[in-house]
Amino acid sequence: MRSTRHVASSVLLAALFVAGCSPDSLGGLSASGTPAAGPSGAVASGGSSGRAIAVGAGPQKHYTVQQQPAAGSCRYRYLKGEPLEDPRCTPGAISPAVTQTNLESTICRKGGYTSGIRPSTSVTGKEKELNAASYGFTGRMGDAEYDHLISLQLGGDPNDYRNLWVEPADPGHRKGSGVNNKKDPVETKLHTAVCKGQVTLAAAQKAIVTDWTTALATLHLG
Repeated sequence: MRSTRHVASSVLLAALFVAGCSPDSLGGLSASGTPAAGPSGAVASGGSSGRAIAVGAGPQKHYTVQQQPAAGSCRYRYLKGEPLEDPRCTPGAISPAVTQTNLESTICRKGGYTSGIRPSTSVTGKEKELNAASYGFTGRMGDAEYDHLISLQLGGDPNDYRNLWVEPADPGHRKGSGVNNKKDPVETKLHTAVCKGQVTLAAAQKAIVTDWTTALATLHLG
């Protein structure tokens, strides 16, 4: 029986590859329990480990709660005590609505851009709880940020699960004092540099998904 099943499995896989499919493309979750690539299938250059950054659905009139990685399937990384995302679960995703050619009418426009595209807390609150389970986060939820890995002000997708993670508080953070982390100022400096033409949008996006703690140094922005 084992050999018969093995042959049948091999024939099925061969048929999938001939058809241009992969096992992960057949459902929302891969065999490891983490979400497979999103429905858009589009990619942009850059990303951690040289991988392309996925392109999400972009701003929506009505957001819905997105499926998150399986509980306990994600692991935080730490660099000098600073929390970093698990790139398998949170590789980042960009919005197709923001490009290098339309910066002045999107993220760099006067009056702001992000407030009009941000999902409601009724959606992100539920996602945050689910994502906390994905990462095994057991700290105070009020001290953790449900963070866009590529921030909205850098053209990150507003509600793609690949671009959102529960970011723990920084080292030395006083419990109960709310969200306060060192990633936010990095995002703001990158946004300023992009809007001033000091770096390209793609370069800023790639730097922050690779390692937000080194993004400014990588781009020679201090």
